[in-house]
Amino acid sequence: MLYLVATPIGNLGDITVRALDVLRSVDYVASEDTRKTGMLLKHFEIKKPQIAFHEHNEDRAGERITGLLAEGKSVALVSDAGTPGISDPGYTIVQKAIAAEIEVTMLPGPSAVVMAAVLSGLPLHSFTYRGFPPHKPGPRRRFLEVDLASPHTLIFYESPYRLVALLKDALEVYGDRDAAVAHELTKFHESIHRGKLSDLLAAFTQTPPKGEFVVVIAGAAKPEN
Repeated sequence: MLYLVATPIGNLGDITVRALDVLRSVDYVASEDTRKTGMLLKHFEIKKPQIAFHEHNEDRAGERITGLLAEGKSVALVSDAGTPGISDPGYTIVQKAIAAEIEVTMLPGPSAVVMAAVLSGLPLHSFTYRGFPPHKPGPRRRFLEVDLASPHTLIFYESPYRLVALLKDALEVYGDRDAAVAHELTKFHESIHRGKLSDLLAAFTQTPPKGEFVVVIAGAAKPEN
């Protein structure tokens, strides 16, 4: 059995009882970062052999993991934080397991996407998660323009090094829409900044951003009849 196990995005108290039970019971833990996962396991007094599984070795490590699963071993896949497969490794191993007719299940838990969307105060009847935008200005603008007419609330991950650039491009592409920037979710310095894109751009230009960010932007207004 392959278990996809969501882990805390900051506050270790957010781990579920079921996640702990699975991490204690499996034969192996496949980890995006074995050092960080080792700290998590140590905190909860769990000792398990780890297999490194990250974007640079997905094919090779994936073959090893599916081989173990085919032998009847159980493996829990975890990312650095949050839900495997959501802007973190996971998609390819799920594909391999399904192709090999190996049973796969998932343990739901922490997700910065969902938390930021709810705390933004923006409409949630539908939303589109877009992950990390491209780093360079031209590709980033084209990336944003894909959703110019979309009525769905838009959600992005971004690093502190490119947050201001993303807000600037979003303002130019979408106009001055309502938006929110979620910062360091579940951690000690958690904060939610809400306002127009222009307000958020001014705020983060004045105070250089640090930490991890989720940007939530209102969808396009529906045309009046």
